[in-house]
Amino acid sequence: MEPYQDDPRWSVAERVAATARRRFPADVLAVAVHGPLAHGDDDGGGDSEVGLLIATYRPGTGPRPATRRVDGVLVDLTVTAADDHLERARSITALWPLVADRYVTTRALHDPTGWLPALRDEHLATLARARPAEFTGAARQAWYRGCAAHARAARLAGWYETDQALLMLGEARLAAATVNGLLGRTYFRDPGDAVRRTGLAGADMTEVGAVLARQAEELAARGRPVDGTVDDLLAG
Repeated sequence: MEPYQDDPRWSVAERVAATARRRFPADVLAVAVHGPLAHGDDDGGGDSEVGLLIATYRPGTGPRPATRRVDGVLVDLTVTAADDHLERARSITALWPLVADRYVTTRALHDPTGWLPALRDEHLATLARARPAEFTGAARQAWYRGCAAHARAARLAGWYETDQALLMLGEARLAAATVNGLLGRTYFRDPGDAVRRTGLAGADMTEVGAVLARQAEELAARGRPVDGTVDDLLAG
């Protein structure tokens, strides 16, 4: 038995998988864990949540997505049609650095057809084929999200709405980290990993603004300027 299987979180994951298969025998194609438990190194800590994916044969079938504590273990259950999940794995979006790990690193609880390796291979093939413009285009979209959050944080701070300003600053940090991930073709395990690895975890308002400014310059140098015309806006 592998060491991670002694983890009580793994026991809960196995019970969820077994129950889902028993209740929805005609719907469940595969069940897997992702996140720290899938990596097997407890990066998120021994009390981190269990990320569970249930892939179904058809949309709208199987259990409902849910987040719940089970015997003291927080379980985040994602339920998706297998074909829809494969389609998402074939795309590079502004959230790619935060979702790619779920396609690449999983541990199977039920996968009789080998769907999980196919999911990983599809995503890796997408990365191999992706052109630089796909990553820079997605990075620009992430940059806009970060710029808006940073501007909102600054306004709130000026109004002495400190708590709200800190929340928006957190969003700006994460968006800026996502931009870095897209520009460097680097994905992260989770949002915390993203801001830690990009040095943005403790960045203040001024520092985040400086990072966003540098990113705008790099995007322009790569042919994706963040400022444009009305025609650019309407062209999508």
